[in-house]
Amino acid sequence: MLRYLFLISFLFFVGCKPKNIKQVTENKVYYTCSMHPQVRKDKPGKCPICGMELHPVSIQKNILSDEIYLNEQQILLGNIKADTLHTENIGEATTLVATVNTNTDNTSSISSRVMGKIEKLYFKTKGDYINKGDKLYDINSEDLNIAKQQYLLALEKTKQPHNDFVDAKQLIESAKNKLLLYGISEEQLKDISSFPVTTISSLASGYIIELATKEGDYIMQGAVVFKIANLTTLWVEAQVYPTQLKDIYKNAEAIVTFPDFSDKSFTGKIDFINPELNSGTQLDLIRVEIPNKDLLIKPGMAAIVNLKHHLHKAFALPVDAVIRDSKGAIVWVQTSSNTFKSRMIKTGIESGDKIEIISGIMEGDVIVTSGAYLLNSEYIFKKGKNSSMEGMKM
Repeated sequence: MLRYLFLISFLFFVGCKPKNIKQVTENKVYYTCSMHPQVRKDKPGKCPICGMELHPVSIQKNILSDEIYLNEQQILLGNIKADTLHTENIGEATTLVATVNTNTDNTSSISSRVMGKIEKLYFKTKGDYINKGDKLYDINSEDLNIAKQQYLLALEKTKQPHNDFVDAKQLIESAKNKLLLYGISEEQLKDISSFPVTTISSLASGYIIELATKEGDYIMQGAVVFKIANLTTLWVEAQVYPTQLKDIYKNAEAIVTFPDFSDKSFTGKIDFINPELNSGTQLDLIRVEIPNKDLLIKPGMAAIVNLKHHLHKAFALPVDAVIRDSKGAIVWVQTSSNTFKSRMIKTGIESGDKIEIISGIMEGDVIVTSGAYLLNSEYIFKKGKNSSMEGMKM
């Protein structure tokens, strides 16, 4: 009887002992496929699904149940990147569609100072650039011709003997001042003639934005011949709804971008808010002045104005670093080399591609900023549950 009991006990012990217990305790490496991590083999070979060579993976005995370990190849293929959490300025943002316009503070009109006939225009195309001193137009003006004759007679009088030099000098100064008033330059006075057609030169530089006359026209004194603009600064103007005005104020910082130039952005300030609404649209207009030294931006271009307000210091992460569902929001924290753990967090405002983190992580934590969703999917695949969100409390 005693022998029978001993035999039963021995068979029970042998039958209940795990068959692979030796392999589990001694084998510290398994082989898997980068594309199909569900494949696990105890020796090298090829993936039965795609045929790729299996690579070894070390079994980490110190990985906790709520952590996940990835090897270097998995991190590389998953584009897993992490960054140290720190504070930065974040605030609410308003995005407005805008149009680039000429800065009228840098525009000027070239007007005729005498009445007469335009015999020739030296610039005939809108957009041409005029340098200071360039010839603009030839004019045949009776008033200008009389003033030239008076100046030439005064010069001639000084050459006559027995003449009152003081009186002649006064006549010259008077005739000279009249010619300068009519638009004749000091340089032209050195070689002035009685020829009835006079050339008028530019006193300013800029791009022609309007041609107001043409050759053969008779123009009055004060009539505009050209309008020119300096385009080294431009106005970006946007329309806003009255409800948006409460968050918009003068001198607020604005970032201006352009759909046509994705790599170009300019930082400026709101320098004008229209004190009255447009009667037709019931919209208001705001203006941002931007530099344009390389003249790449042209009036008429579409622009986007981004306004940030209520800025404050806070923890902020890229929006893609935060995984959200009906149960809350989590981020992945790198706890050690190649080891990651999920943390439940509380989020605040979103501004552009950033989101404010109110609680759940601390400054200095290393947070996964790229590949968080792939990391979460790998966790679900390996652990069979959703990133430890079950049971997590804030």
